[in-house]
Amino acid sequence: MIVLDIMLPTMSGLAVLNAVRKTSQIPVIMLTALEDEYTQVSSFDCLADDYMTKPFSMVVLGKRITALLRRAGVKDEPNIWEYGHLTVDFSGYSACNHNGKVDVTPKELDLLKLLVEHKGLVLSRSQILNAVWGDDSFVIDRIVDSYIRNLRKKLELDCIVTVKGIGYKLEVDA
Repeated sequence: MIVLDIMLPTMSGLAVLNAVRKTSQIPVIMLTALEDEYTQVSSFDCLADDYMTKPFSMVVLGKRITALLRRAGVKDEPNIWEYGHLTVDFSGYSACNHNGKVDVTPKELDLLKLLVEHKGLVLSRSQILNAVWGDDSFVIDRIVDSYIRNLRKKLELDCIVTVKGIGYKLEVDA
């Protein structure tokens, strides 16, 4: 899939989109600072699949990408995730490693699933709180730190990386 800005240095993103559409039906999200109706309509006329304006939420962008890939027939949401000796079944809310079953809470697995779905992307504490606990929750953002610490310890994960001053991301080799 392609995430494309309209304001590119040498040519318009709409020109790039037109060139892409001559040879491919790959899903394209326009991500730009231009909010006017004419530009949005022009993007959809050029066969863009979605349109987002800046500033934007990484979580919402991730969800839009997941939705577009789902409609395009690409399965992106994991049900089983394996890392080293660890196997996590997100649909069954269970985890096991070389020692057997690991006792993890549903919220811990929801948090891990969010990180797996956004592998390589840095998620802020507030983005994690909104996605895992919901907008209406009355928890402080430091609870995320506790859950990350629990995940690292219980599941022996060294792939959850702290990005100082921003949040967390999952880094795994392909």
